[in-house]
Amino acid sequence: MPARTTNATHGTPAADPAGPAEPAEAVTPLLRGIAVLRELTEADGTLSLSALERATGLARSTVDRVTATLARMDYVRLDGRDVTLAPRLAELGNAYLAALRLPALLSRRADALADELDESVSLAVADRDAIRFIHQATRRRAMSLSFRIGDLLPAERTAPGPLFATEWTSADWHHWHTRRASDPHDTAFSAVPPLPHPTPDEDFTRRTARAAADGWALDDQLIEPGLVAVSAPVRDPRTGRVACVASVVSHTSRHTAAGLRDDLLPALLSAVSSMEDTLRTAPPPEPGPVPAGLAVWTGASKQELGRGFVESLARGLTVLTAFGEGRSALTLTDVAKATGLSRATARRALITHEYAGLITPSSATDRTFTLTPRTLSLGFPPLSRLSLPQIARPHLEALAARVHESTSMAVLSDSGEEIQYTARAATSRVLSAHITVGTRLPAPATALGRVLLADAPQGYALTDGELEAGLRSLAVPVRDRAGHMVAAIDVTLHAARGTPESCVEELLPALRETATAIEADLRAAGRFRSVPPV
Repeated sequence: MPARTTNATHGTPAADPAGPAEPAEAVTPLLRGIAVLRELTEADGTLSLSALERATGLARSTVDRVTATLARMDYVRLDGRDVTLAPRLAELGNAYLAALRLPALLSRRADALADELDESVSLAVADRDAIRFIHQATRRRAMSLSFRIGDLLPAERTAPGPLFATEWTSADWHHWHTRRASDPHDTAFSAVPPLPHPTPDEDFTRRTARAAADGWALDDQLIEPGLVAVSAPVRDPRTGRVACVASVVSHTSRHTAAGLRDDLLPALLSAVSSMEDTLRTAPPPEPGPVPAGLAVWTGASKQELGRGFVESLARGLTVLTAFGEGRSALTLTDVAKATGLSRATARRALITHEYAGLITPSSATDRTFTLTPRTLSLGFPPLSRLSLPQIARPHLEALAARVHESTSMAVLSDSGEEIQYTARAATSRVLSAHITVGTRLPAPATALGRVLLADAPQGYALTDGELEAGLRSLAVPVRDRAGHMVAAIDVTLHAARGTPESCVEELLPALRETATAIEADLRAAGRFRSVPPV
């Protein structure tokens, strides 16, 4: 099977034809940080420091400084020699999705269509000569769709691709032909298996002509055997151009491609019409709050950490967070004001991001900039699959190390009578609680259960021997961005190690801080998707 290749300097697909030379004003540390984040994304979220050194071609000392800076920003976690993407990094992709508005406006209709058809439904946008997913409503089956938000697929191997290609310019077609010639097996696209036998370019041009005539398109096992899809364009009512493409995806064990066309296309077209109505009637967005104090924070971090903190990298990445809801097109002045950076610093960051393909001029006349779908290449695909226990586990481990007691997370069962443990971090004490993940216990007899049953604001619960003599537990809630309680976390210890009053006094602050940290990560990871609770 052909090996996958990436550009060792900037982490961009090797199949991407050579673009313009690196601008003299580009911020080199920022490009290095982007390269590290892209390599971690391609590796599904985790790489060792030595593997990052090899993948990026950077010196080990540079990799150490870049990852230390990203860790300071809570964008990665450092665990010994391993570097792992952290949920807070999702705020960069969130900035693009919020500015785009399409997921917020159309995802409910896509989810309803998936429920109606009992099939997976996706929304995708064009990313030059490829497509990138911005929403997934996936049916959970033994044989089900495994694409993630942010995954990049070659246009010619998808149903949305021909629909986007109907609007390509001659330059777009030239770029596509060049990319195909340089990477005939699609080795640069990690979300799809490489092609053992490349198809002729004429196949895609014919499919594009057919899509232009029909107004919809099929994917008959182009990605891999068994996977079929039918797609229809959602057009921007202001311009008439394709804003995104909605797809119904299935498996040949349930539908053939022709069956999708005959049986499910009418429902898809009806849903697309409703989506276009939504875009037509949606009120102009109200600008959301902009990040505050970023320049001050980066300056303070540099003063505290010294050479180990790459301030130009941190400031460059904060520029991406200036965009968002109601802030889809920003001028240089807008970016400088939102971030607190000087115009010169903001200008160099914009130049760098434009070279990296993350930002593009939105208009030659008003000198505004917009984020591109490639912003999702900075960690979003692996982060879009995180569950709540995966988000919480590092925080529980840090809490257990801090208080030297076992910590847990649990959710309430459907019946409301039991709790189920979903994450644990054990202590090294000789005498400690031993409860495994998956264990179910009566909710009223546990502190976790009492918190979940009460659902009281800022509340906590303490149990002292109700479940087992000598076992004491203190628990607090964990809430999502809407304020709904989704889980509870606790610290469990032996009663001989203090009174109930000292337990609350000594452990509750650390427990609440941990819950707050989990909630912050959950807000970032769950802004444009539903995070599984188990």
